[in-house]
Amino acid sequence: MIIVLKPDITDKEFEAVVKKVKELGLEPKVLQGEFLKVIACVGEERREGLKETLESLYGVEKVLQVMYPYRLAAKEANPKGTKVKVGDIVIGGEEFVVMAGPCSVENEEQVMKTAEGVKKAGAKILRGGAFKPRTSPYSFQGLGEEGLKLLRKAADKFGMLVITEVLDPRDVEIVSEYSDILQIGTRNAQNFPLLREVGNTRKPVLLKRGMYMTIEEWLLAAEYILAGGNPNVILCERGIRTFETATRNTLDLSAIPVLREKTHLPIVIDPSHATGKRNYVPSMAYAALAAGADGLLIEVHPEPDKALSDGAQSLTLELFSNMMENLKKIAPVVGRKI
Repeated sequence: MIIVLKPDITDKEFEAVVKKVKELGLEPKVLQGEFLKVIACVGEERREGLKETLESLYGVEKVLQVMYPYRLAAKEANPKGTKVKVGDIVIGGEEFVVMAGPCSVENEEQVMKTAEGVKKAGAKILRGGAFKPRTSPYSFQGLGEEGLKLLRKAADKFGMLVITEVLDPRDVEIVSEYSDILQIGTRNAQNFPLLREVGNTRKPVLLKRGMYMTIEEWLLAAEYILAGGNPNVILCERGIRTFETATRNTLDLSAIPVLREKTHLPIVIDPSHATGKRNYVPSMAYAALAAGADGLLIEVHPEPDKALSDGAQSLTLELFSNMMENLKKIAPVVGRKI
């Protein structure tokens, strides 16, 4: 059950609603975002007269029954759609937001050159890995805190925001110092201690779909973050593991309309990890925009052939610039802007 509160609810009225929910034997989970405030009620919700009792309280706009196991992530919690505000950027609004940068931060020259190039082409958020989850323990693992500092320095110099991955609950605090958006990667999409920890922050969280996850499992992972009180969740489809080997993963673009039907959370597409080949990235980026995504997460490197990780799927600065020009032509056709 979801209690949607009026925008002008007073603190006293809000406290009275929470108190009443507890008196009725339900556990209130408060979700307060930039544009909406709701309470999810956990417990036995189907008692006679319960809905009417809650709707009669001052400050309550409406009470909704949610039939899904995820309550806060369900479309009913915010039918108009959630807008995640990061600095001056809104993800989930009219603007199609592009996040771009190297798979991993290697050195200052590399990250500075990339930031300058992607910003000039139209990207608003600099992505880059400081802590890298690698299949092999002998592969480059990232620069750690030094990588975070380089990302922040480059972003500040070129007027950008930062998104980077956090791998460990113990690192959430330090990553939050440098990053504007916390990224949860596919391998950690069901790392519940980590999901709870980022749920305790108010930093926007980009949650990638696990490579074997159903959409319901993905939304339940998002529910962990939302239930912690953090309303700023962005979903990221990055391809799922199937029998097909022509691409690195199989990009599930059909997830976009399914998610639009089931959840209010904004949706970003990562065509780099989905395809694994730079030649396929632009066409999937165009398709994502046309299908209704709210943004992209793209890997870009000044010299992909020399990249320490994921060079095969990283765009050159020139290819990225060309892709952005085409996206700018498509965006108005589907009612978006870049």
